[in-house]
Amino acid sequence: MHMKRIVLVAIIAMQTVVASSQSREVIKVASFKGIQVTGITVSNKGRIFANFPRWRMGVPFSVVEVMKDGSYKPYPNVGLNRWEVGPPADSSFIGVQSVVANGDMLYILDTANPLFKGIITQPRLFVFDLKSDKLVKTYNFPSSAVHSTSYVNDLRIDNKRNLIYFTDSGEPGIIILDTKKGLFTRVLDNHPFTKAEVNFLTFNGARMPFTVHSDGIELNARNDILYFHALSGYTLYGIEISTLLDPRKLEKAKPFMMKTAAPDGMIMDEKGNLYYGDLENNKIEYITPDRKQIRTLLEGEAVKWADTFSIHSGYLYYTNSRINEAKGDISSMEFTINKVKLP
Repeated sequence: MHMKRIVLVAIIAMQTVVASSQSREVIKVASFKGIQVTGITVSNKGRIFANFPRWRMGVPFSVVEVMKDGSYKPYPNVGLNRWEVGPPADSSFIGVQSVVANGDMLYILDTANPLFKGIITQPRLFVFDLKSDKLVKTYNFPSSAVHSTSYVNDLRIDNKRNLIYFTDSGEPGIIILDTKKGLFTRVLDNHPFTKAEVNFLTFNGARMPFTVHSDGIELNARNDILYFHALSGYTLYGIEISTLLDPRKLEKAKPFMMKTAAPDGMIMDEKGNLYYGDLENNKIEYITPDRKQIRTLLEGEAVKWADTFSIHSGYLYYTNSRINEAKGDISSMEFTINKVKLP
């Protein structure tokens, strides 16, 4: 192990305060056999939506709504979920990576990059009205906002400014959409803040080649700070929105920085706790509101690559995407949505 990594692990260990995570009850919300789930979101009214990226052939649907009994159905209908890898189709989901409910709207992010072979058409953001389950808006990412190997990964919505922030994990960068003007801006393109820090992760002592750039993202709307993190990395960044939107300030930005585990998605609760997965150690951790302590919420068999999170009625929902395990034939593997009470 390199000295830099030893020091980093030591820092993380000193910062981490382990809570009584083993005693927390984990409730299984839904299970998908042989279908790898990544995204999860729960609306204000408790409707649950999940997505399944086209990382391999034979994915039967891209987005589902999960019922209270754990059953599920394609959302909004079978037709939009029917596409199979081949020529692009404007009227179908191609490669959905993220679903986010905000108010009465559901935002569905389509990477247009199936099988990680490059984008085959413009990535798109679909906006559905949850009161009618009708498509009300589609935003197409222009070539100025993405690269040919971009993988637009996750998003957060800034209701105060009518902006949406996206991470690009295929080509490092942050993308900003002005929803009023329909204009896209790309910032921190191929920047150290958005680039992967390592090209592998470690599971049970074995290295797994893995280079994923800016991935997890969360907006602290109260303090106007955007947090983001490369998946293949150990540094959390936080930049004030006023700095992010001003090219002159951004060029000289000195963001908040904190060493953490390597995570996937992130989410913040109303108290200001910032949750994320420690992928290499089967944990869910959170940074306290003062941004000085890291605590463990949950660890063990109930956590298998905690991918994406949502919060509703005092519970943290999360998906187990099992990316480090899902190699070759996954038909017998179980991928779950679970929930656990917030601290």
